[in-house]
Amino acid sequence: MKKKIILAYSGGLDTTVIIPWLKENYDCDIVAVCVDVGQEADWKTIKQRALDTGALSCYVADVKKEYVEDYVWPALKANALYEDKYLLGTSTARPLIAKVLVDYARKEKAVAIAHGATGKGNDQVRFDLGITAFAPDLEIIAPWRTWDIRSREEEIEYLEKRHIPVPMKKKDSYSRDDNLWHISHEGLELEDPANEPSLEGMLKMTIPPEKAPNKAEYVEIEFEKGIPTAVNGKQLDGVELIYALNKIGGAHGVGLVDLVENRVVGMKSRGVYETPGGAILYYAHQDLEHICLDRQTYAFKQSVSAKMGEVIYGGLWFTPLREALSAFVDSTQKTVTGKVRLKLYKGSISSAGVTSPYSLYNTSIASFTTGDLYNHADAKGFIRLYGLPVLVRALMQKNSKAALKTAKPAAKKPKK
Repeated sequence: MKKKIILAYSGGLDTTVIIPWLKENYDCDIVAVCVDVGQEADWKTIKQRALDTGALSCYVADVKKEYVEDYVWPALKANALYEDKYLLGTSTARPLIAKVLVDYARKEKAVAIAHGATGKGNDQVRFDLGITAFAPDLEIIAPWRTWDIRSREEEIEYLEKRHIPVPMKKKDSYSRDDNLWHISHEGLELEDPANEPSLEGMLKMTIPPEKAPNKAEYVEIEFEKGIPTAVNGKQLDGVELIYALNKIGGAHGVGLVDLVENRVVGMKSRGVYETPGGAILYYAHQDLEHICLDRQTYAFKQSVSAKMGEVIYGGLWFTPLREALSAFVDSTQKTVTGKVRLKLYKGSISSAGVTSPYSLYNTSIASFTTGDLYNHADAKGFIRLYGLPVLVRALMQKNSKAALKTAKPAAKKPKK
């Protein structure tokens, strides 16, 4: 019996090439594994393509629920962003995909796992580290790091020479990754940062902002301990909720990000990201935290959010640090419960009201009308103590100037 290789299979250009390449270079059977994290895909067609291309078998693992609950929600609760913009769509999905690949490798008694990540990209790091976390004994095969193919055009030529149908149109050869949370686009005109993105020919679930409706739409999100639970009064599970917000947000052109980012491997790359539902949820969640978290907790959480973004982006999901960061975040979310109303209009999101039973906003204190809890006269003593270092420094500088003036020698009289 031949040894087996598990291939992370999407049915796209890279993995369509990898099946025949593996068969030509390894004396092994190829077991394709499709991990459904909410991407728009015709799995029946994709499974048949894998078999037609030479795979021994093809599995489809539906893990959308696990993806949302165990990966997306922790990132959302942390307000984790990478370089202030990227909502970690690909980054949150890759650890789960790696975990699923290992599960199938054990089931099939495979000796290796292969993936289509390039030697320039972040995904090779995420896949390799995720696989290693669960199966340090398995070989990892990444053809882009070893084969002679150097471009997507050469991949297309490779398939055409073998009379294998190319699963894309040459004029639409963006490198894309999509799942329930987002769609990313790389390549073509985006490879030059001086070029404006061709949004109309690129976007899949978002309308270009200038073509969005001329009338704003309001949306209300309910949260329970930092997790969104309802949209416009309708209770939804995580998967349904994100689909609903993708549709609402996409219709108004929100959640578009054009970013030149620093990859883990050290180079800069440019991508355009569509995350309409995610953008709405991040905005709403942060709005709710503004009234539910005290100043010191919120300030420290901002640094945790930045670190969480770096850790997730860098493929370090299955590490003690990520677990510790998530533990801190979870402790902050105990009171992040309430409703947030947002206004969507031509690519923009703005606040339209927020309420919470745990709100720290006290009208008696905050109002311009003086209440019983706040005495204006108390401010004088507070400011004097708060600004004591300023006072001490000012006195020091004043005394130093006086001392210098006293110590300055008298000018000599000119000789006659």
